[in-house]
Amino acid sequence: MAARWVKAIRRIGFVPMGPDGLYALLRDLAAEFVRALHADPFDPEPAARVGAALAEAGLTDTGVLTASLGVLRNPPRAASVEKRAQRIADLHARLAGGYAAALRQRTLVEQEGLARAITAAHAQVEHQLWTSESRFRALFEGAAMAICIGDLDGRIIQANAAMARLLGYPLEELYRLEGPDFLHPDDLQSDRDLYAELVRGDRDHLRMEKAYFRKDGTVVWTDLTITLLRDSDGTPTNTVAMVEDITDRHQLEERLRHQALHDPLTGLPNRTYFAERLAEAFANPDPTAQVGLCYLDLDGFKRINDSLGHDVGDKLLVAVARRLQRTASTRGYQVARMGGDEFVILAEKANLDELTALADQVLYSLDLPVRSGPHGMRVSASIGIVVQPVSATGPAEILKAADLTLYRAKAAGRGRWACYDADLNAAQVARYALVEALPDAVQRGEFSLLYQPLVSLSSGRACGVEALLRWDHPDRGTLSPDSFIDLAEETGIISAIGTWVLREACRQGARWWRRFPERSFYVSVNVATAQTYDPALVGDVLSILDESGLPPTLLQLELTESAMLSSAGEPVEALRALAAAGIRIAIDDFGTGYSNLAYLRTLPVAGLKLARQFTDGLGRPVDTHIVKTLIELAHVLDLAVTAEGVETPDQLSQLKGMNCDVVQGWHLSMPLPADEMSAVLENGG
Repeated sequence: MAARWVKAIRRIGFVPMGPDGLYALLRDLAAEFVRALHADPFDPEPAARVGAALAEAGLTDTGVLTASLGVLRNPPRAASVEKRAQRIADLHARLAGGYAAALRQRTLVEQEGLARAITAAHAQVEHQLWTSESRFRALFEGAAMAICIGDLDGRIIQANAAMARLLGYPLEELYRLEGPDFLHPDDLQSDRDLYAELVRGDRDHLRMEKAYFRKDGTVVWTDLTITLLRDSDGTPTNTVAMVEDITDRHQLEERLRHQALHDPLTGLPNRTYFAERLAEAFANPDPTAQVGLCYLDLDGFKRINDSLGHDVGDKLLVAVARRLQRTASTRGYQVARMGGDEFVILAEKANLDELTALADQVLYSLDLPVRSGPHGMRVSASIGIVVQPVSATGPAEILKAADLTLYRAKAAGRGRWACYDADLNAAQVARYALVEALPDAVQRGEFSLLYQPLVSLSSGRACGVEALLRWDHPDRGTLSPDSFIDLAEETGIISAIGTWVLREACRQGARWWRRFPERSFYVSVNVATAQTYDPALVGDVLSILDESGLPPTLLQLELTESAMLSSAGEPVEALRALAAAGIRIAIDDFGTGYSNLAYLRTLPVAGLKLARQFTDGLGRPVDTHIVKTLIELAHVLDLAVTAEGVETPDQLSQLKGMNCDVVQGWHLSMPLPADEMSAVLENGG
């Protein structure tokens, strides 16, 4: 490989060493490269030393790096080396980096030497004119670095061939030009200011990256260093500029920046780019300016990925991105992909009517089917629309508002848009705050139980209690289950809460049983649908009964009618096992679900709790007849009937006349803490 390397480099042109010396150098470097390739663990750093050694050896011709990478593309194979192609790529990158760094250092050293030589030549012009002139000519004209000398007005009075090649002008034509003739327009004023500081003597040198126009109109990016020359009195006389072509590096940086700020799949700006644009929009000093967002999420995209595969899903995302771009770009709006199947459209200076019209057009464009091979897909989207003045909010706040509005649109039925509503969004924020607080609420001891008596109409005394959960929230006060149980089911924390409720209720029920053993006083606990699917339910219930000492016959578990109907297989078997252990199973809110009476004969149900709506309807002939019929049917099936929501003496009287078994409600007693409930029982209630 070293021999091939020598041939490749010698074909380029002048080599600053003999064949033997070159071969010895490249042999050692090739060996080091191969050792790095095969090393375990892999470390590409030695390749940087190989690149640096090439530059330090004076192999600086423009073709040396290309020739070297070509030879090192196919080093000796080794069966034990895994990921060989990736290692070679990493080694090539480090080699090129080391070569560039060493070459740059060499160039900087050369620049410094040139600057010193030029300064010395001018300082000694009177007594060493012919020597200094010859040295200057050799260094100036033969330098690979572009160099020019200018007067204090910015005119070029002398330039070398490298400068002419860099800008694409013949030397004679270059001398007729001034700096502004090839400066980039964006830099004119700032360059004038900096150059004025230099020629006034306020500074001795400038260094910056600048873009210049070549004669053919193309742009060359350079690393420019300008040094001020002074006479023996310290008065500024001339400037010396050294210019390095860094166009390739600049283009590489631009490509890397584009990749960092754009989504690789769709080509749209990504979240990072969007955040920058949004921040710029809110930096508008005009207090009347406003910013609008359309935050979009595809409906059912996960189903497409799961059923048709991620390749099809990716093609769908690309098609959606193109349609969004076509729809929004005609209005001058910015589209970005936020991640997954979420997109956002940024509209500056837009009003709400314009954004709702845009949202309608977006939904229409997405309604057209997307083809992917044999698959034809239709996709809908939900869109949250927010328009806010820049003076009233900020980037993070408007993005959060758009996100919340989006999910309100999705909850309303999908395939639609919703506009920001401050009150509704505040409610959603409060709801999400509850979601965040729920998981730790049990550990913090924020839950408590109240007990509402279940009164037997035959004896007029409490035969049991229903345990009712309350959340003693530190900021929002006492919350009823209606405000958080659905959140607990969504987040999966319902099982932990349900277990806590069951344990606390059984402990208290056991205390009452030991205190009033003759009462057969039972405790009724609500069970969420999700809990019936927990394979540990039966074991947990029996374990809690065992540790509390409450007899199974004094525990009643309440499930909603819809939960009982949706249960099948293992959940039903779990209920049967609990019933077999002596635990009572009751259907809560009976009549609000399917009202399918056939299943009552097959499920392990001991009682029904009529929904509050039926109790409220007593007095109306139809509702009264329905309640009476349901009670009679339940008794035929040997099921006890409990009526909820009894709030008036008339309701109580009617239910008693219909032979209802048990009642509960505020007319009889509000929910009570355990100690107050104990006092009621102590007084014979």
